[in-house]
Amino acid sequence: MVRRIKRKGFINTEAAREFFNHLVAERHSLLLLVPLVLAFWAIERWVFAFSNWVPLVVAVWASLQYGSYQRAILAEDLTRKWKQNVFNASTITPLEHCQWLNKLLSEIWLNFMNKKLSLRFSSMVEKRLRQRRSRLIENIQLLEFSLGSCPPLLGLNGTCWSQSGEQKILRLDFTWDTSDLSILLQAKLSKPFNRTARIVVNSLCIKGDILIRPTLEGKAMLYSFVSNPDVRIGVAFGGGGGQSLPATELPGVSSWLVKILTETLNKKMVEPRRGCFSLPATDLHKTAVGGIIYVTVVSGSNLHRSVLRGSPSSRSPDIAESSNGGSSSNKPVQTFVEVELEQLSRRSEMRTGPNPAYQSTFNMILHDNTGTLKFNLYENNPASVRYDSLASCEVKLKYVNDDSTMFWAVGYDNGVIAKHAEFCGQEVEMVVPFEGVSSSELTVRLLLKEWHFSDGSHSLNGVNSSSLHSLDGSASLFSKTGRKIIVTVLAGKNLLVSKTGKCDANVKLQYGKTIQKTKTVNAAEGVWNQKFEFEELAGEEYLKVKCYREEMLGTDNIGTATLSLHGISNSEMHIWVPLEEVSSGEIELLIEALSPEYSEADSSKGLIELVLVEARDLVAADLRGTSDPYVRVQYGEKKQRTKVIYKTLHPKWNQTMEFPDDGSSLELHVKDHNTLLPTSSIGNCVVEYQRLKPNETADKWIPLQGVTRGEIRVRVTRKVTEAPRRASADSSSPFNKALLLSNQMKQVMIKFQNLIDDGDLEGLGEALGELESLEDEQEEYLVQLQTEQMLLINKIKDLGKEILNSSPVQATSHSPSRSGSGSGGGSYSRLRLPAPM
Repeated sequence: MVRRIKRKGFINTEAAREFFNHLVAERHSLLLLVPLVLAFWAIERWVFAFSNWVPLVVAVWASLQYGSYQRAILAEDLTRKWKQNVFNASTITPLEHCQWLNKLLSEIWLNFMNKKLSLRFSSMVEKRLRQRRSRLIENIQLLEFSLGSCPPLLGLNGTCWSQSGEQKILRLDFTWDTSDLSILLQAKLSKPFNRTARIVVNSLCIKGDILIRPTLEGKAMLYSFVSNPDVRIGVAFGGGGGQSLPATELPGVSSWLVKILTETLNKKMVEPRRGCFSLPATDLHKTAVGGIIYVTVVSGSNLHRSVLRGSPSSRSPDIAESSNGGSSSNKPVQTFVEVELEQLSRRSEMRTGPNPAYQSTFNMILHDNTGTLKFNLYENNPASVRYDSLASCEVKLKYVNDDSTMFWAVGYDNGVIAKHAEFCGQEVEMVVPFEGVSSSELTVRLLLKEWHFSDGSHSLNGVNSSSLHSLDGSASLFSKTGRKIIVTVLAGKNLLVSKTGKCDANVKLQYGKTIQKTKTVNAAEGVWNQKFEFEELAGEEYLKVKCYREEMLGTDNIGTATLSLHGISNSEMHIWVPLEEVSSGEIELLIEALSPEYSEADSSKGLIELVLVEARDLVAADLRGTSDPYVRVQYGEKKQRTKVIYKTLHPKWNQTMEFPDDGSSLELHVKDHNTLLPTSSIGNCVVEYQRLKPNETADKWIPLQGVTRGEIRVRVTRKVTEAPRRASADSSSPFNKALLLSNQMKQVMIKFQNLIDDGDLEGLGEALGELESLEDEQEEYLVQLQTEQMLLINKIKDLGKEILNSSPVQATSHSPSRSGSGSGGGSYSRLRLPAPM
C-alpha cells in the first residue's frame, strides 16, 4: 500500500483513490463534514463573508483525516509483521522422536492396515498397469496383492511442526524397506516370447520426507513428499508351477515398474502436488467409481505479459523470441483457458484484456473417486502458428465417504486453498493463483452433479440398486458373466464440422474386442437412436466411443471417449459423454445391464406397435392452402406407409403398424401426395421408444422437423411376450403376485420421475390413473389375503379338534397303563395345536 500521495513532483492517483475510498468507508467523518459545511454557508450568507478561509479549513480537515489514515496503515503493517515474526519464531518445534507411533503402527498393521490398504491399492495398481503396459506385455492381470507384515517407519530422524502464515505443517521422514511383499502379476507376453509369465514383486524400498497439512478445520489432511523419493523394486519372474526365473529373462520390466511407481508418486504427491486423507464424521461405506462435474471458468485477474512471462510454463523459445519485440508487449493480451481432466480437454472463449470474463461452462466426466482439473492459460499470438502457453494451475477433487466432495489447490507461498461441498449439486467457487506467478489468478466454479458407485447407485437421487459385482478384477481375463450390456446411441451435439460446414457422422462402440457401428447421419440433426448389445466381460471395465466424420476421401476422427462401466447395475444410466482430443462435441448414451433372468424373460425379441393417430397444423403444400398428407414409416430397412387423407391440414389416420423389436431407429416422414408431380416433404421426426419398459405405452405429440410448424400424435408400445412359467401354480402363487405388484409400482414410480423431468402433464395424469388402479388392485389383494388367512385358521382349528377327538382312543390302545394316573390324560395333555397363521 502506498504511504504518500505526493512523490517526486507528481500525484499518485492510486494512493489518492485509496484515501478517498477510506473516507467513504469512514462514514462518520463525512457525516461530521456535512453539518460544518451547512453552518459555514449560513454564517457567510447572513452574518459575514469568510470565503477566503474555506479552502484553509478544508485543507486542515483533509490533513487530519490523512494523518489518521496513515496511522491506521502503519498500525496494520506493524501488526502483520509482528504476527509474521511470532509465527516464524515460536511455532517451529524441536525434533521429537516418535517410536511410540511406529510401535502402534506395527501393532495394527497386520490385522487392520495391511488388509485395508491392500484392498485399496490393488485396484489402483491394476488400473495403472493396464494404462501403462510395457511393449513386452500384451495383457496383464493382478492375481494377488498384499503389502506384507512389515509396516513403514515414520519419523526415525524425528518430527517437527512449523507454520507458514496460518497454515501448520508437520514434517517427518518416511522409510519403507520391506522384502515381505506378496504381489503376483500374470502377464501375457508379446512376440518374440509368446507365452504367459508370472511377475513377482518381492521387495520394495521408498525413502523420503513427508509434509502433512491439516485443513478445513480438521476435516482433512493434505500430504506430500518434499522432493522426489528414492524408489527401488525387486522383481522375479516365473513361467508357472512355482518356477522362478531371474530378472534378466525379461529385460526392462523391472525398470518399467519403477518408472510407473515413480511417475505416479511425482504426479500425485510430490510438492506442490498433494494427496488428501479425509476424516468424515460418518462413513456410508460406498465406493465411488466415477462422476459428472460441471466446470465453469469465470474470469482471470491481472493477466499482464510482464507478470506472466516469469511463470514456468511460459519459458519457451517461442515466447522468449516474441517477448524481445517491444511492440507486442504494448498490445492488450488475448487469452483463453484450456481445461483438462485426464484425457478430456475443453477450451473457453477467447477474451481480450488483463481481467477477462470467460464465463464458459463444460460438462466433464470422472473415471475414479479422485480427479485433477488442470487449467492452462494460452495467448493468441498472431506472429506464431501455435498458441503461447502463459501459465497453469490445478484443482484436485475427491469423494468423501459421507457423500460429500472435497476440492483443494495450491495457494500463494505454497499455501492451501480448500473447499468442501457437503452434497452433490452444491457449487463452490475458488480463486486459484497460477503456478510461479506472483499476482495472476483464475476464478472457477465447480459443481459435482453426481457420483457413481460400485453398487450401481448414484448420489443424485440416492436410489440404491442391488449390489452386482460383475466386474470383479479377480476373475479370469475377459470371461463372460452372463449379463448383457445394452448401449443405445441416442444423439450428438456440438460435433466438429468440416471446412465446408458439413458433418456426416457415425459412432463406433468398442467393448472388449467387439466393435459396433451406427449409421451415418447429418450433424445438424445428430440423432441416431440405435441400440447395441454386448456380452459383459469380467475383465473389461471400459466402453470406448469413437466418432467419425465422413469425407470425400475417407473418414476423420472427430473425438473419442472412454466410459467406465464398473459397478453398472440393472438400472439405466443416461449420460452425455464429452469427446476427448477435440475442442467440442458430446454423445448422448443410454446404458443398461441386463441380468440373465431378465434377458430370458424381458429382453426377448418382441414387437414395436406404432399407432399413427393424427396430425395438426401441417404446412400447406398445395396452392389451394391444403395438403394431401400421408406418413411413410421407416424402421431400419423396413418401410410402411399410411393411407392418404385428402385436402386437410389436420389429418386423422388411426392406423396401426408392427415391427420386430431390433433396436433400430423409428423414423416418420410426412409427405404430401401428388398424382402427377413428385411427392413433397412436409416434415419428419424420430420416435424414441428405447426408454419404454416392456409392455409400456407412450402417447405423445412430436413436433415435425424441417418445417416451420406441424405436430404428429403417435402411440408406441414395446410388446414383449413373457416366457412360459415352469408351473401354472407358481405363476398364481401369492408370493409371485405380490412381487408382480411391487414391480409394477416401481415401474410407475420410475415413469412418474421421467414424466416430471420431461414436464409432461398429460402423461402425469395417465400415470396417476395407473397408480390408482394399482392401489385398488393392491387393496383387493389384501382383502383376498385376509379371507384366505381366516379360512386357513378355521381349517387349522378343525384339524386340531379332530386330533383331540381321536387321540384318547390312540392313547388307550398304544400307551401303557399307569396306576393312579387317571384316565390316561397325560398321554395327550402335552399335545400343542399349531399357532394360527
